[in-house]
Amino acid sequence: MKIEEGCCYHVYNRGNNKGKIFFEDRNYIFFLKQFKKYVSPHIDLFAYCLMPNHFHFFIRVNDQLNFEKGIKNMFISYVKAINITYNRVGGLFQGRYKVKKAESDPYFTKLITYIHQNPLLSGLVSKMEDYKYSSFRAYLANEPTSVNKKEVLEWFGNLTEFIAHHKVENK
Repeated sequence: MKIEEGCCYHVYNRGNNKGKIFFEDRNYIFFLKQFKKYVSPHIDLFAYCLMPNHFHFFIRVNDQLNFEKGIKNMFISYVKAINITYNRVGGLFQGRYKVKKAESDPYFTKLITYIHQNPLLSGLVSKMEDYKYSSFRAYLANEPTSVNKKEVLEWFGNLTEFIAHHKVENK
């Protein structure tokens, strides 16, 4: 898919054979650090979630050329570090990262909710706010963040509506 400046995308991938891509806390931290270094300068970040065997980002690309270079460098640096640390060789991810264009506010809110609910629906936590490697907590905190909270909360209406959309009903 051709990436266009000013457009929003769901960027995601999973581990080879659906295997883990994060083995311990420091891997999640390093991945986010590399994302901030290589990708963040070229995008607006709306949501993310790093799961043990896959990840999701919802972004708007502001600089197409540098985004594509940056994300490539991020993955190379991450895989290289994992391979050295765990004495492994070869690819970590199931092919190239996937990109799906997101084109409307209703889809934006659905996608953000889907991304944030991943740890809860997979049973990793009993409350979304307990998961460390998701942007959900950034929306609840009154602290500086790399997530574009203001724009996202406008899509939902406000913080109360944002929280209400994220509620998971017991079936």
